[in-house]
Amino acid sequence: MPEIPLTLFELNGRIKDSIHQAFPDSCWVVAEISELKVNANGHCYLELIEKDTESEAMKARARATIWSSAFRMIRPYFETTVRTALSPGLKIMVKASVEFHELYGLSLNITDIEPSYTLGEMAKQKQEVIDQLIREGVFDLNKQQEMNRLPRKIAVISSPTAAGYGDFQNQLLHNPHGYKFYIRLFPAIMQGEEAEVSIVNAMERVFRHEDFFDALVIIRGGGAQSDLNCFNGYWLASHIAQFSLPVLTGIGHEQDETVADMVAHTRLKTPTAVAEFLLSKFQSEESLLYELSASLASASREILHSRENKLMKLAFMMKPLIRSAMEDSRKRLAIDAVILKNAKDKILSGARNAWALMQFRVTSSSKQYLLRNDHRISLIRNNLKFIVPSFIQQKAFRLEMLTSKNFYNDPQHMLQRGYSITLYQGKPLRNAAEATEGERITTVLYKGKVISRIEGTEEEGEGLKV
Repeated sequence: MPEIPLTLFELNGRIKDSIHQAFPDSCWVVAEISELKVNANGHCYLELIEKDTESEAMKARARATIWSSAFRMIRPYFETTVRTALSPGLKIMVKASVEFHELYGLSLNITDIEPSYTLGEMAKQKQEVIDQLIREGVFDLNKQQEMNRLPRKIAVISSPTAAGYGDFQNQLLHNPHGYKFYIRLFPAIMQGEEAEVSIVNAMERVFRHEDFFDALVIIRGGGAQSDLNCFNGYWLASHIAQFSLPVLTGIGHEQDETVADMVAHTRLKTPTAVAEFLLSKFQSEESLLYELSASLASASREILHSRENKLMKLAFMMKPLIRSAMEDSRKRLAIDAVILKNAKDKILSGARNAWALMQFRVTSSSKQYLLRNDHRISLIRNNLKFIVPSFIQQKAFRLEMLTSKNFYNDPQHMLQRGYSITLYQGKPLRNAAEATEGERITTVLYKGKVISRIEGTEEEGEGLKV
């Protein structure tokens, strides 16, 4: 027969007494928050756990309570100091009394939380994420992405109801300069436990359109400063660092720089600052264009002025050459006119002599013939009335043709008809083979002249290319 057994209540009572004797006073305990709930009465119920540092397997678990009277003071002090809400995943150091209830079992009654420990743990975790990204060689990858000089098509990850997103959109789309932007929102949860996964999923949706967008903007505005933990997570930071587009962050905080900020292409304080950064890119390009335009106009004026001076010098040099050429042409025309006049006089004199001789012969022959045959002479006389005037008319027509040819060969007349005189090195150019590529030629027109540079020559029949 065994000894007298204990009831469960008695057993639990002994455990309670033993625990009370072992832990008569409160003690400091380090643990990680696994679950946290606040009921309507303001009491906070937590589940605390401890994981193995290598395997992440759970080593211990305990329930804990912070009664509303203490929670009203502990919570704001902790969150103001740490700038992070009490939430699952945080490692905390708590001052607690060990309680054991016969019905509810073991629990910790928390009376204080040391925020400096959590700050140290958060900084440690943050540094571990940074170190891991550096070891993997991806920490600066996004900073090496080349941003479009005029980023117009912007993918935005934000909450559609966030005030910061509205400010960002309004500042870009209604900018006073009239710059045009295309903005597409990829909604995501921007705070809380689900934020990191939600933002990464939104980034994957943006990645499907990477060829269309110029940059990715991650902005958050209007939330509490205590909701930044997700931006220190490895998963989100790794995605930002390796993203195929330049990532701009405007998470809306100034005191702390998250890991997401560190690995992003450009970190800005607020959504409005991101909009101002994008606008500044356009303003810089516009200023550069104005400067280039002014420089081009100034250079053009200088070139035109220089060319004008050269043309004036060439015109001054060519003027006596053209006058000399014109004078030579006039002299040749005068000689040709004298020759033509002499030829005309000789032709007319010969024609008259021939006519006189013919008239004499005809008269003599006619008299003899008339004596023999009056009728036949009458016929011949009639024929001569037509033949002689026709002969004279032909000779006179030829004379007029020669005179007209002389007139049309006059250089001034030729120029007036649309022909031109090309001068090369001060002399008329008659053969394309005599011209040298790159040299200048002067084309004399009826009114004015044209100065050209020889780019090339072609054989006769192929056309000349100047």
